[in-house]
Amino acid sequence: MLHVKITEIFFHADNFCNEFKNHYSKQFSFEKIGTDKKQRNRPSSLCDSEIITLLIAFHSGQFRNFKHFYLHYVSVHLKSDFPGLVSYNRFVELSHRHALVFLLFIKYACKAECTGISFIDSTILRVCHNKRIKRNKVFKGIAEVGKSTMGWFFGFKLHLIINDKGEILSFYLSKGNTDDRDLKTITQMTKDIFGKLFGDKGYISKALSDLLFGNGIQLVTQVRRNMKTKALSNEERVLLRKRSVIETVNDELKNMCQVEHTRHRSISGFLLNILGAIAAYAFFPKKPSIKSHVEETNPKQIQQFEQQLSLIP
Repeated sequence: MLHVKITEIFFHADNFCNEFKNHYSKQFSFEKIGTDKKQRNRPSSLCDSEIITLLIAFHSGQFRNFKHFYLHYVSVHLKSDFPGLVSYNRFVELSHRHALVFLLFIKYACKAECTGISFIDSTILRVCHNKRIKRNKVFKGIAEVGKSTMGWFFGFKLHLIINDKGEILSFYLSKGNTDDRDLKTITQMTKDIFGKLFGDKGYISKALSDLLFGNGIQLVTQVRRNMKTKALSNEERVLLRKRSVIETVNDELKNMCQVEHTRHRSISGFLLNILGAIAAYAFFPKKPSIKSHVEETNPKQIQQFEQQLSLIP
């Protein structure tokens, strides 16, 4: 099963890398900033698409350690598929070199389309245990201490926007002390979003609602106990109850794709791990969606739900 997924991933990655080389490779130079010397760019036996494929395949949900995955699975069982395999240390160097191509691949090849119904939420990414915050050297001065419903943590926040099919529309990485209602963060994430955006009570903000409304987006949230109730339509009430679908996406990113762990040794490795997890999720054959929740109900509820969705403009 993993072999078939690797073939599919390599097909999409190879097509993108070929187009990238033809159109954009000449625009990037390897000169160091402030000097006239050119940086060494020695070619490797592994091409860009092969490196991207292995970075994504690791997050398929069957492995917990990338070094074990590369040395005991790829080098043993996939040696015929990747004849130009290099040592593990060399592969780590090559993966950092191709981080820009990997990011563009996710942006243009793994991005979903907005359907007019979107859900927004954030999840915490711990980089170490709270008792080891003062001893952490990798993320010193970069990660921040924040607080969530689960308590205090040291790390970052991953903000996500998905559509009703469970596909990721946009993602944003911020420090742990960043407010979910940060206008700069929401503006960057909702550039290509339209229609109705459903969030939890953490996104209640008049300034945020006015900003999104000016961009053609209606923010729909529940209200707190000390607030007046909003006049919501039946469709909005139904979709608000289905907002938990994005929490299921966060759960799969953490438990299956391993977007969060505390074994990072560099900032670049931390970022590559996040990119690999998001790209691997895009290739999942079955994603949590509103339709999957509706299929668990009886036929009458399904018919009522479809009638309510048909009324959405």
